[in-house]
Amino acid sequence: MIADCHTHLSCPTSGNAAATHAEAYRDIDVCFVLSKSGDENKAVSEYAASNSGKTYAFAAFNPVTEKVAQKAVTSAIPNAGFCGAVLYCGTDGFHPAHSRAVRFYEAAEKLNIPVFFHNSASEPTAVLDYAQPFLLDEIARKFPNLKIIIGNVGQPFLQQTIAMIAKHPNVYADLTLSPEKIWEVYNVIVSANEASVMDKLLFGSGFPKAKPGDCIETLLGFNRLLADTNLPTVPRENIRTIIERDIIQTLGITTR
Repeated sequence: MIADCHTHLSCPTSGNAAATHAEAYRDIDVCFVLSKSGDENKAVSEYAASNSGKTYAFAAFNPVTEKVAQKAVTSAIPNAGFCGAVLYCGTDGFHPAHSRAVRFYEAAEKLNIPVFFHNSASEPTAVLDYAQPFLLDEIARKFPNLKIIIGNVGQPFLQQTIAMIAKHPNVYADLTLSPEKIWEVYNVIVSANEASVMDKLLFGSGFPKAKPGDCIETLLGFNRLLADTNLPTVPRENIRTIIERDIIQTLGITTR
């Protein structure tokens, strides 16, 4: 299986986002499509339904401003064709452990749905403090059965992410990297390998930011980047395992 845990339907350069995404993932077995906002949830759900068995939809939530009662979450997630939720703490400007967000995690844990923390806070108005992975420690301790995915390996807070996925059995990291950022790719892979947490990494491309094939090629060719150097290498099989990980089984996803 080749699975991509981080893709988006929105593609500003294309007039038909669904067609563009479908073409890019024609040879990929499974992919998660993360909604970018509540306004996009319906389109993402309908797209996933049209690609049943391959595409899994994650609904975007802001639990601080939206109703987070368990009944509301139950209606908004599995009944609408979603298998998980994605939160944008930095972009939406709320602390991950906000009291209203905690009620959301309680409902998500009971429903057995994973929560993806999209830790990109590159927008000028985003709150970088709220994108720090260590803030999820409180949540992982309070809800030990909740599957948590730290998006973009928590960049720029890589070491916090490594510590989190090493500490908590149900916390994973989305290995979405920019193929052209060679030094960043190297540091992430080597850090994860040295910490013995390669099994907690999930492959992601961040499409349409990058194409899955380019990301796979970069990862599989990782050791070639180190030719004629004395830098540490990582066994190719360890890297291939990330790309071929069964993310559906790993995250215990049972609803569509």
